[in-house]
Amino acid sequence: EADDKIIAVLENDLVWGAAADLADLPPILVERLRHYFLTYKLIPGEAPVIAVQASYGRDHAGTVVEAALADYRRLPRDAVTP
Repeated sequence: EADDKIIAVLENDLVWGAAADLADLPPILVERLRHYFLTYKLIPGEAPVIAVQASYGRDHAGTVVEAALADYRRLPRDAVTP
């Protein structure tokens, strides 16, 4: 089951505003985010069920967002709460 995570930066952000792609972030920050997403759902005493398959840049992230929007549009109206 896919559970993509998108890193977004506010336009004109004083610290990260110049970052336009994952490659623009410090590798240690990307590694810390990766570690967070690998561990934030862990339950003590249970085997991990999460794996980070890959990290990808802006172009692929846009494709993922478009696919999610298309999935959302296909939901039955009664399944979508305002």
